[in-house]
Amino acid sequence: MEPNAEADSLKRVFGLPTLVIYGVGDILGAGIYAVVGKIAGLSGSLVWVSFLVSMTVAALTALSYAELGNRVPQSGGVASFIHRAFRRDWLSILVGWLMFCTCLVSMATLSKAFAGYLNAFAPAIPDWLIILALFAGLAFVNFRGMQESSALNIFCTSLEVSGLLIVIFVATVFLIGNPAGAANPVPIPVPNAPPIGWIAVVQGAALAFYAFIGFEDIVNVSEEVKDPQRNVPRAILLSLGIAGIIYVLVSWLAVQVISSAELAASKAPLLEVVQRSQPNFPAVIFSLIALFAVLNTALLNFVTASRLLYGMSREGLLPAWLGKLHPRRATPYRTLVVILPLVIFLALSGTLQFLAGTTATLILAMFSLVNLSLLVIKRQEPRTTGFQVPAAIPALALISNLVLIAFASRESHILALVFTGLGILIILIRNALSRRLPSS
Repeated sequence: MEPNAEADSLKRVFGLPTLVIYGVGDILGAGIYAVVGKIAGLSGSLVWVSFLVSMTVAALTALSYAELGNRVPQSGGVASFIHRAFRRDWLSILVGWLMFCTCLVSMATLSKAFAGYLNAFAPAIPDWLIILALFAGLAFVNFRGMQESSALNIFCTSLEVSGLLIVIFVATVFLIGNPAGAANPVPIPVPNAPPIGWIAVVQGAALAFYAFIGFEDIVNVSEEVKDPQRNVPRAILLSLGIAGIIYVLVSWLAVQVISSAELAASKAPLLEVVQRSQPNFPAVIFSLIALFAVLNTALLNFVTASRLLYGMSREGLLPAWLGKLHPRRATPYRTLVVILPLVIFLALSGTLQFLAGTTATLILAMFSLVNLSLLVIKRQEPRTTGFQVPAAIPALALISNLVLIAFASRESHILALVFTGLGILIILIRNALSRRLPSS
């Protein structure tokens, strides 16, 4: 290839082990470290049931993603699936835009959590400066390429998993040493607390879905995976299964150590659990682990957002300018020009809980369309080879996603509708311009 020639394909750098690590690292991030307390505020001591419900719903959609990833192994993710099913450019653009917004809102959420953890050590640094520095660093790593991103991902994943293992270990030791709560009540009862019903559990599950976001990102890097038809489905299911088991165990242990009310009121809920379980454990170590967990998830969201724009551009749904790869790094570097200003604006204008709820609502809407797309594709393109699931799986996943959307907060519904309106406006502008071009 000539020195200044544009690269024509993404490098295949992921095998199954590194792809599973990529997926686990994407899922095991700020969701469990930051949002578990907010979920406990909704579902109380049954917070672990909310996680279990969310994992079940996510697993159904993960099976649909596994088949779609096998059928359509390319960047673009949900936008490519919708385009394959319905052949409507406007719908593919809208879905791709909403998925892109999901990545941006999630990144904004994580940047605020990152600033909060860092302020514990450097309170003099303003949040806006931390956010700008964070995204500048993530943009640089993303520009350098997936080999560098994967290396940082493996390092951060090791740290964040170790943090959750610390929670599991110290909480288990505490419960074994205090079976009756003699030394420290387990948990502290809340007077006049109403019983937790199934509605509260499902409301908690709607928010808990934010913690499971990430397994779908595996599909978006399928063009960078070795033997994607075989490795992508396996990596999706393995990543979700590993993360789900850890989530359920951690959330159950958390409400055994402290009350759900205390968990909900804490700004660092898992740190609260560690300190109650083992007061001598250095708080600074666990805080740093949480900081890297947030950083890792933000990086992977950044990678996904850039690959989404790249894939949609290559499909002809967005300007071809966004689909150009860097001559030497073979990365979609021009997408950074679009991502950075949008995510910085969101990060500086929203709150963590509001943005997390909106992210969950948007991703559930996207998953509903993914499952609908698989039902259509299975009817249009029947096959007897490759990874497949029964039609009942995407149908059940579609229904369960819609149920969780119905139980999400009204504020998240409003912002999701705003993003949808912006997407429709973009489509109308694009169509108007395309009609004028031939006559000019």
